[in-house]
Amino acid sequence: MITLSALNEIIRIRHGFFTREGGVSQGIYASLNCGPGSTDDPAAVAENRSRAMAMMDLPASALVTVHQAHTADVVTVTGAWDQAGRPTADAMVTTVPGLALGILTADCAPVLLADRKNGIIGAAHAGWKGAVGGVLENTVARMMELGAKPKNIVGAIGPCIGQRSYEVGPDFPAPFLAEIADNNDFFAPSQRDGHYLFDLPGYVSRKLARLGLVEVTRVPADTCRDGARFFSYRRSTLAAEKDYGRQLSVIVLER
Repeated sequence: MITLSALNEIIRIRHGFFTREGGVSQGIYASLNCGPGSTDDPAAVAENRSRAMAMMDLPASALVTVHQAHTADVVTVTGAWDQAGRPTADAMVTTVPGLALGILTADCAPVLLADRKNGIIGAAHAGWKGAVGGVLENTVARMMELGAKPKNIVGAIGPCIGQRSYEVGPDFPAPFLAEIADNNDFFAPSQRDGHYLFDLPGYVSRKLARLGLVEVTRVPADTCRDGARFFSYRRSTLAAEKDYGRQLSVIVLER
């Protein structure tokens, strides 16, 4: 489990960016696959999620995840739900102590947020589509509705795909450049003509800063290149594997 000092220093906040290590899943899912959307053994996934919560000294029932669909939708969490009843969304916010907001990723950026003064937390799944579509703006706005102030919110970006690994096609930059011309900073030329290398964590970091967050930090990791520690959708696709595991990122307001 990886943590960042920016969140560790906030009283009553606990968080963790879990790696793929420490679980019971086998094969391409080895070993801490926490994604119920995978075709892994559901019992193994449940055990992995339980183990992750145990590492945070929480019961398995504390973990709250959503059906992620690369949207900009945010839900306010007032209590835990079972997996069958989980809503479709890509971000959550809460003021309720003891609820562990969980984001599942395998190259996309998990973003954990905490207002250091007002006891409000958020968690977002920021793939490129959700990020350019407004999931970060909507999450911060929902936190503000609960009483948060952007200047008090600390943002933490977990392990995700790095720029060297993220080659995109010629049409990919268009929605980013339409948003603001400065987004050209996040595209570097690829070795293939007309293709680019996209800096997802850099884009997410700057977007959070533009929302008024004064402290944004990130885990320096590339999920695609580090197969020993992380699951990766792109790496699995390039290897022609049938599926891929998902790692878990969690933030909780302590009781």
